[in-house]
Amino acid sequence: MNIRDVEGFVIDLDGTVYKGNQAIDGVVQTIAYVRSIGKRIVFLSNRGNISRAMCHDNLKRMGLDVHEEEIILSSTVAAAYIKRHYEEAEVWVLGDEGLRDELRVTGVRLASNPESADWLLITLHETLTYRDLNEAFRAVRHGARIMATNEDRMFPSENGLSIDVAGMIGAITSATGQEVELVIGKPSAIMAEAALSKLSLPPEQVLMIGDSVESDIRLGKRAGMKTALVLTGAWTREEAEASPVEPDWIWDSLAELQLLMAKQHEEDGTKHDTTVEQNSTKYYGP
Repeated sequence: MNIRDVEGFVIDLDGTVYKGNQAIDGVVQTIAYVRSIGKRIVFLSNRGNISRAMCHDNLKRMGLDVHEEEIILSSTVAAAYIKRHYEEAEVWVLGDEGLRDELRVTGVRLASNPESADWLLITLHETLTYRDLNEAFRAVRHGARIMATNEDRMFPSENGLSIDVAGMIGAITSATGQEVELVIGKPSAIMAEAALSKLSLPPEQVLMIGDSVESDIRLGKRAGMKTALVLTGAWTREEAEASPVEPDWIWDSLAELQLLMAKQHEEDGTKHDTTVEQNSTKYYGP
């Protein structure tokens, strides 16, 4: 497998670029390096409980040179999907306020009460209360269909692994007897199409990088991209090697990308400096 032909990168966030509120070692420099040699980048995350503006602010605080237009969250894609396919629908949210912010920005109608909702949209809720669960329960009992931003079971945080959206989904489906009709997030084709459209590249020229075989590597494989698993999240090398879904590369961290690409350029006779200014502002948009 050769990285020479890769022109664009789809990069996961949680567990790949950062953990908690800290960028993972070497990531800032690697992203700056990738920009410096003219490659395109999209950040693709199953985070559905924050808005794109919130995510951009968080990344900037970590010292990452990221443009808001490069960020694609499951909240972003869910809002666009509902607006496109269910423009008149009213939505009730089980999740943090960031998802509501993203829905409002996109022009999605929010239900004034659970009983009037056409859809219940479930995402991560880090301040979950009984009232929140019961209102979501009422929405479904009164006919709302269920959609989820993603169905990840856990995510890596500063304190270790934490429960993710699957926990919220399980509570509602178990209590109502109704199933989720649509999951927006990775590894869905909806997320893959959003990333490839933003990059304006064919999948064979794109590398998907993430910390989950289930969501990141599976998405890349289904879409025809090259794939790389980083071991800074929930998966171990042993688990990855035993999985039927095999990444093209397994790296200890995203920082290995810079070393691999620099070595490739040296072999091609186009040597680049591997120490890139952290505050590079060069941007290659679609």
